[in-house]
Amino acid sequence: MPEQQQSDFDIVVVGGGNAALCAAISAANEGSRVLLLERSPVEERGGNSAYTDGLMRTVYDGADDIRAYCPDLTDEEVAVSDFGTYTEEQFFDDMGEITQYRTDPDLCEILVKRSRETILWMRDQGVRFFPNFGRQAYRVNGRFKFWGGATIAVASGGPGLVDALYNAAEKRGVEIRYNAWVRDLLRDESGISGVTLLNGQGEIETIHARAVVLACGGFEANAEWRARYLGPGWDLAKVRGSRFNTGDGLSMALAAGAQSYGHWSGCHAVSWERNAQDFGDLALTPQYQRHSYPLCIMVNRDGKRFVDEGADFRNYTYAKYGQAVLQQPGQVAWQVYDSKVNHLLRDEYRTRQVTKVVAQSMEELADRIGEINKDQFLETVAEFNASVKTDMPFDPNIKDGRSASSNGVVRSNWANSIDTGPFEAYAVTCGVTFTFGGIRVSTEGEVIDTNGHAIPGLFAAGEMVGGIFYFNYPGASGLTSGAVFGRLAGGSAAAYAKSASRKPALSVA
Repeated sequence: MPEQQQSDFDIVVVGGGNAALCAAISAANEGSRVLLLERSPVEERGGNSAYTDGLMRTVYDGADDIRAYCPDLTDEEVAVSDFGTYTEEQFFDDMGEITQYRTDPDLCEILVKRSRETILWMRDQGVRFFPNFGRQAYRVNGRFKFWGGATIAVASGGPGLVDALYNAAEKRGVEIRYNAWVRDLLRDESGISGVTLLNGQGEIETIHARAVVLACGGFEANAEWRARYLGPGWDLAKVRGSRFNTGDGLSMALAAGAQSYGHWSGCHAVSWERNAQDFGDLALTPQYQRHSYPLCIMVNRDGKRFVDEGADFRNYTYAKYGQAVLQQPGQVAWQVYDSKVNHLLRDEYRTRQVTKVVAQSMEELADRIGEINKDQFLETVAEFNASVKTDMPFDPNIKDGRSASSNGVVRSNWANSIDTGPFEAYAVTCGVTFTFGGIRVSTEGEVIDTNGHAIPGLFAAGEMVGGIFYFNYPGASGLTSGAVFGRLAGGSAAAYAKSASRKPALSVA
């Protein structure tokens, strides 16, 4: 076996995405000597954060708060924008309703109440935000009307977020190592005292530290764990993001006595391009999203609808509808649009990375799809068209109550008859984003053991924190949660490392 190498730091952060970087920067800002260990090579750095659109949910009170988040916003842009407000009460209500009131109240309070200060803190670290005109607003009478609470996004999306945070970390003296696969936690009589890792040269290294922050994601890229915890069939799902989120941090924490917590059989999963790769591709992943489904009818191979496509704004349903697609025959569905709404489709529908058929009639569309039950499909469309509540005007900016029904499945909003060609159909499957199950942390980010006590020297953030999301999640709250709890864990780890009662880190014999 190659000879072990050793080194020492105040704080070791395991992970390389949004939560890990916020933890590293927060600790470095407190004067700690910080080492960040990223399992991936540099070209794949950033964890799942790099694969996101960069939307972040936060409270705000009108245009002045948006301007504080987005100092590059011009007077002209403000003049044509209706940002509305998104209050703490609304954020709390969204978290409660969407998680069926299972979200941990203490952690939820931290997420909501610290969202604003965390966005401002990120801005001060060099992250640039802008109002998400393209995907969270429709233009009505010359003004952009924002909806759904996810009003701001990071410039250049997930890659822009990752690059900005890495730049900030490097400026603050954080040492960054790539191809650093952390395998175990070290422990001495005082608590967690470091990690062992396998480096890119195949050598085992021992890193001593006064505290460790685990922020290396969930288990969404581990097919065996998905089948074990999420259930049968989940091993067949596509992975939207990083191939490195295989549950390593969770395994290490649980082996150290951490208390499992949260919705281990739940995850964030969306409608995804049917023929996408098995794992995310930084160049292509944004083009694999299929998030315009509130404007379509979605049918399975049997030719039947199976979800309420218009139950709520996309932000509140997209993270659970991937599971609905996974449960269909062949783990596939077709989104069917007619020409009345095609101009409202998101940009990803107009790329080369689509499985798409176009036809002038429903009969031709069914024939070109090929795998669908044609007679049942035509019956579904006819029943749907006949039931559209045409006395309600179509308005994509509000839940307009324009409803319909077919196959015993109600369509609550934004129903339009599918009767004007050319018709377009897009094939989708399930893409899993991140898992909800994790470990219990305190309100200071400390990892809690199965006896209910903090494990000395061990902190966690990001997807590893259990108890926040159940069943579903409000869109754009994942990055916010990662940043809030990453910043919290890094600051707490730095304070712990400075503690006079903390003995110098020792290796374990």
